[in-house]
Amino acid sequence: MEVNYIANALGRRKCAVARVYVTEGNGKITINKRDLTEYFPSPILQFVVKQPLNLLDVAEKYDIKVNLYGGGYTGQSQALRLAIARALVKINAEDKKALRAEGLMTRDSRSVERKKPGRPKARRRFQFSKR
Repeated sequence: MEVNYIANALGRRKCAVARVYVTEGNGKITINKRDLTEYFPSPILQFVVKQPLNLLDVAEKYDIKVNLYGGGYTGQSQALRLAIARALVKINAEDKKALRAEGLMTRDSRSVERKKPGRPKARRRFQFSKR
């Protein structure tokens, strides 16, 4: 069985990577062979994932298959949001302006700063003792 994808895109956030494959359908989102509500039980994270779809009113138009790995649930949901937004722009380039206005097209490059040698954390110093 061969599936013809309309668009595919990649989204990253922190350590999470989301690969998205969009097909014509009725709004089903499958993440790592599990349903969206099963993978992200929190309604806030479900809202984050569906933001670009709801903004363009195409939530019931496309089926989305996702490969998601790395990071935690917040990073994964935001990586998925970016990937979906990028895929929607590949489908229809006129949507880019609306998505950019909402800040959904920008890659959030912030990640955890590494721990430095001789310190307890990345920036924290050991407690100073005068005597």
